Amino acid sequence: MLIKICGIKDIEAARAAEEAGADFIGFILSPVSRRYVEPEKAAEICRGVSRIKKVGVFVNAAVEYVNNTAKLCGLDYVQLHGRESADYAAKIEYPLIKAFRYGDDFFLEAADSYPAEIILLDSFTKDEWGGTGRAFGWKKAAIEAGRLTKPFFVAGGISTENALEAISIFNPAGLDASGSLEDDAGNKSPEKIRDYIELLKRST
Repeated sequence: MLIKICGIKDIEAARAAEEAGADFIGFILSPVSRRYVEPEKAAEICRGVSRIKKVGVFVNAAVEYVNNTAKLCGLDYVQLHGRESADYAAKIEYPLIKAFRYGDDFFLEAADSYPAEIILLDSFTKDEWGGTGRAFGWKKAAIEAGRLTKPFFVAGGISTENALEAISIFNPAGLDASGSLEDDAGNKSPEKIRDYIELLKRST
């Protein structure tokens, strides 16, 4: 089970994720999100970790901005979380994760043919592109997701309380958690990160 911790904004959270055994950390590099981190800050954090894969999340950004920012930060993956076309994706110079919001723009054939290494299923909320902390209709979605030929991650309200249920329903390649691992101030909690990853490592 691959583990992705998204919305990283400081080195303490990044190192907690790496040391606990997460496979990916994600940086929100789109100013439309409250979890936005400036590229220079993300680059600094990326230099402070080694083994873990680093993912930059972009929403309907210019191709040049995506490629330049990925290079600056030393990213391993680019995650596209908007309405980026397959033609757009072909211009990105990094391995891709493509997010589809289930209930909005998820069509099995489009997801499977999209030029991405990994598909990410997230919840749909009007006027928000992700990171809402809300789950979606898992059982219905799992039927379609099970027909994907590409590996897929599940996001949207993933927490220590429901992660094992998500795994049982979807049998995904990985889980992507964010909001449930934050403190009351909206910052990632190293303790919550460690507890969440320990749960997954112990149970899967």
